[in-house]
Amino acid sequence: MNKLFTKSSLALVMLVGIWGVSWPIYKLSIVYAPPLVFSGMRALLGGCLIALLIIKLRDRLQWRQHWRKYCISALFNTVLFFGLHTIGLHYLPGGLFSVLVYFQPVLLGLFAWMWLGESMTAIKVTGLLIGFIGIVVVSVEHFSNQISLLGVILGVLTAFFWAIGVAYVKKVSEEIDAYWMVAMQFTIGGVVLLIVSAITESWSAIEWHPMYIFGLGFGATMGIPVAYIIYYSLIRAGEASKVAVFTFLVPVISVLISTVFVREPMTHTLWVGLLLVVVSICFVNYRKKVPVTLMDISEKG
Repeated sequence: MNKLFTKSSLALVMLVGIWGVSWPIYKLSIVYAPPLVFSGMRALLGGCLIALLIIKLRDRLQWRQHWRKYCISALFNTVLFFGLHTIGLHYLPGGLFSVLVYFQPVLLGLFAWMWLGESMTAIKVTGLLIGFIGIVVVSVEHFSNQISLLGVILGVLTAFFWAIGVAYVKKVSEEIDAYWMVAMQFTIGGVVLLIVSAITESWSAIEWHPMYIFGLGFGATMGIPVAYIIYYSLIRAGEASKVAVFTFLVPVISVLISTVFVREPMTHTLWVGLLLVVVSICFVNYRKKVPVTLMDISEKG
């Protein structure tokens, strides 16, 4: 994991930065279209863009052999995650919903231990819980008294299905090309979301406002293709729980960006939350140093 951290630190910074910016952008864009329409459009466009860019590598798709895996990944990582995520934002304040969604790294750490055989130490568990507490601290000022039970349920389910989806991708990562996995899960999932939206929502409600077009374009390029290729590449190369803990920084960055552009004051809770998230990353990535004995040196010699 040390090699992964040193070689992939720039990729992690890019991923957290893209996702951090995504929250305020999507929050501003979603008001101009029904939620499933917006989710389906950006997922389908993003998936098709990746497929177009890697069309010369179509021999790696192996559709007949892996179509079930593509569909399972699309169900959890696109249909359920994107669908519940965008619907849930209508029922809860963004701060509270982000807290519920970003319980995902804790769940992913648990699933990675149960299903993928990754180590789960007391220090790692403590780190994941500290990170989640940091998210709660950062977002507490954005809570309101209007708490919707349905919104809470949607937030918890969003985190749960996202964690299952990522764990599943990690489990089958050695069998399937990473680029085609991203392309197919979002193309298939986008089609499903748009079909459901055509039944349950009104497409005439779309307002082609510049902010909506920008949000759609951002999601179809940076938010989905670039971000998820980086994310799954990191998950595939290292321990899922260690990579996932860095996503605790996403809500922190979202709040920081909102603070800068809306000119809200930098509160003490924001700094405390950021400190807790940094501590959690250190805990989860901690490795106990094994003392080197004279016998070890003689054996190497």
